[in-house]
Amino acid sequence: MIRELTTQIVNSISDVSGGRAVLHEPEITGNAHKYVTNCLDTGWVSTAGGYVPKFEDKLTEFTGAKHAIATMNGTAALHIALVLAEVKPGDEVIVPSQSFIATANAVSYCGAVPHFADCNENTLGLDPDKLRDHLAEIAAQENGVTINRQTGRPVKCVVCMHSFGHSVDLDAILDVCGDFNLPLIEDAAESLGSYYRGDHTGTKGLISALSFNGNKIVTSGNGGAVITNDDELAEKARHLTTTAKLEHQWEFEHDQIGYNYRLSNLSAALGCAQMEMLPSFLERKRTLADLYQKAFENVDGLGIFREADFSRSNYWLNVLLLDVSDLNLRDSILRAANDAGLGTRPAWMPSHRLEMFAGCPRMDLSVTENLYGRIITLPSSAKLAGD
Repeated sequence: MIRELTTQIVNSISDVSGGRAVLHEPEITGNAHKYVTNCLDTGWVSTAGGYVPKFEDKLTEFTGAKHAIATMNGTAALHIALVLAEVKPGDEVIVPSQSFIATANAVSYCGAVPHFADCNENTLGLDPDKLRDHLAEIAAQENGVTINRQTGRPVKCVVCMHSFGHSVDLDAILDVCGDFNLPLIEDAAESLGSYYRGDHTGTKGLISALSFNGNKIVTSGNGGAVITNDDELAEKARHLTTTAKLEHQWEFEHDQIGYNYRLSNLSAALGCAQMEMLPSFLERKRTLADLYQKAFENVDGLGIFREADFSRSNYWLNVLLLDVSDLNLRDSILRAANDAGLGTRPAWMPSHRLEMFAGCPRMDLSVTENLYGRIITLPSSAKLAGD
């Protein structure tokens, strides 16, 4: 039974991908060579140079955010977002356990403690109803500060993550955050080009983080960005990511501990070219999602995960979702697909299962545990949908 289903799945993936395919391959086209060569020819390859502000302008224009501050990677952007939310050592930050490790790692960089929350099967992201129930059980207010009664630690903020490009229910989560006096940070690393009720993801929370790693829908080789509509936070983010250096013609004076997190001009040049191609990437990735939907419509026991009715997804990675959590079946599919040259992966191991986070506070994580045995990500490069 498992062997027969596995063969059927591998054949369906191969039919869509046209044979061997990696999980997500960057498409370096358009003006990429021109812009990068310009950096090399002029010598502007480090953090100074004209392409960094151009890249930031393209990000604000596309997302509708008021400010974008380009960083060396998405994890750096998330770390700065938490610093700007005044997360301090000994604080707790609510994060989804179903997320890439960077989400919990960034909390730890602040000396704070990840507090793991469950996800919703309809979005694969933070569940607002379970979050509300959990906070009602463990949270108390002391002088305007939310305290975890079970640990005695302040709960400083909530981080949601838009998994595989699918938006969480932001309004519902913001309602919970408002009721418990907690700012919302959006980990939008995977959701450039995704929308929630017409607004781009990353523009509803206090501050958000984007990623432009080599496997993202738009890449700058590495890279990330802080985006926000708050003028003061944007100014602080720009200052902190450039080592908190005060402006002076020659003097090196710094007014606080800062971070060398600025994106290079060389990377920004590539990012600018990629942003020009983003509409094409998004169109073809939606076409690819439809092709997978059709390929698997007659395969029993699974389905292609689709966007919620309140969102428009970039379909960064297409998700094959098994009806039942079954690690043996999941791994059989992954083994056979990868042996056939088809780059498939499971969901990230839930962060609460990792040794360094095993003792962290958490709510019931039954949905996260269930989805871990059900999610398989499929080859999702835009070029698989054709030109």
